[in-house]
Amino acid sequence: MFQPSSPFSRATVDLLNATFVLSAVILVIVTGLVIYCILRFRSRPEQPEPRQFHGNKTLEIVWTVIPFLSLVWLLALTVNAMNASDPPRQNREPDVVVIGHQFWWVVRYPKSGVVTANEIHIPAGRPLLFRLESADVIHDFWVAQLGRKMDMVPEHPNFAWLQSDRPEEYHGVCAEFCGAQHAWMQIRVVADSPEAFAAWEKQQLEPAAPPATPAAERGARLFQQMTCANCHAIRGLPGEAKAGPDLSHLASRKTLGAGVVENTPEGLARWLRNPQKVKPGNLMPNMLLTDAQTEDLVRYFQTLK
Repeated sequence: MFQPSSPFSRATVDLLNATFVLSAVILVIVTGLVIYCILRFRSRPEQPEPRQFHGNKTLEIVWTVIPFLSLVWLLALTVNAMNASDPPRQNREPDVVVIGHQFWWVVRYPKSGVVTANEIHIPAGRPLLFRLESADVIHDFWVAQLGRKMDMVPEHPNFAWLQSDRPEEYHGVCAEFCGAQHAWMQIRVVADSPEAFAAWEKQQLEPAAPPATPAAERGARLFQQMTCANCHAIRGLPGEAKAGPDLSHLASRKTLGAGVVENTPEGLARWLRNPQKVKPGNLMPNMLLTDAQTEDLVRYFQTLK
């Protein structure tokens, strides 16, 4: 949060720092005055009662005007930060649509048609308009280094600007308690160079690679024969299931379950054997797979790059 990587988050942090400085100055002044009064007007043997004052118009004007001007200055900074962190959209169409589910994220790129989950790729150096929606309860999208925090309210889309000044990876979270696995509803944002982003987007539009080994072929048949295809879509296969994450290029992602486990063969097998044990309360049931079925599905999913 205190290391902003975009003009939008930098505006918020600058306002926060200015508020801290003003608060510190007020604290020092008030504490100093209290200490001065304790020492200056303490009880003395020769003067048991302190000398009484009955008003001082100059002081009263000073301690009214200074706080008033301080608040006016803070208001001006706040309005400036609001304009900088949330510039007008001017009827611009969103670059990215993010939909919060319990407990994962759908990520759509309307201009290209790319659909992915939990991991967001963006081109560095460009301001992007995000449309934020919820499919169930109130979530909150927050990647602190890239932009402001924004609620995701069912049937009430909100918008937020994000930008990364340089190619880098960032960590984000759902910042509104949304259920049992709220803490494992994480976001990974990858800011690529414009050329790398264009290559990634082109690759994501490709159909899923066909299975190349007997084990992967068995896994592909299992995926379609069992109920997997009722919830998960894979580009190039029949159906447009949307209940669960799109798996078209699952192997290109670094984590599973919105960050709960690393996307390795071991982590994927662990997830498939019993997703409820890995992430209790998520909506994927335990399919009671045998070890052989789990191995075949892992081999198949590893081809989806």
